[in-house]
Amino acid sequence: MKPLFLRKLFLLTALMMGISALTGCIRLEVATPDKPININMNVKIEHEINVKIDRQVEDLLKNNSAIF
Repeated sequence: MKPLFLRKLFLLTALMMGISALTGCIRLEVATPDKPININMNVKIEHEINVKIDRQVEDLLKNNSAIF
């Protein structure tokens, strides 16, 4: 029983080593770029302020424009 198990183990090991040898070594290289990375962004910001005032305050501002 043991010789059959050892034979299967040997064949499996040989098969795995053969597959590993056929795949070769993959070389992966990560390098920084020579030039800096430029990010150009055109940003347009618009805002609008709406002020709602009370009718009495509006009349006060019309009558006393020197307050501001």
